[in-house]
Amino acid sequence: MFHSTSRYAGAGTYEVTRPDGTVVLATRLPLPTAVPVAGWHRRTEGERLDLLAGHYLEDPTASWMLGLANGAMVLDALAVRDLVAVPRRA
Repeated sequence: MFHSTSRYAGAGTYEVTRPDGTVVLATRLPLPTAVPVAGWHRRTEGERLDLLAGHYLEDPTASWMLGLANGAMVLDALAVRDLVAVPRRA
């Protein structure tokens, strides 16, 4: 269902019954994990996280790893930070 590099790849699923009685499959939220930091990046105005992930992690879809390295539950929280921790590549 998810690409092997997705944070949801090994999260698992469960069934939920909606109010109308239909059963749908939901994805479990992965627990945050500690991510080793390789260094720091000083952000410039309008610099997008997918571009940083592409540059440092060689995968623009791995911007969620920047969130983990910075303890941010929501990636938008990094928009107000001047310095962004860059995780080590796996």
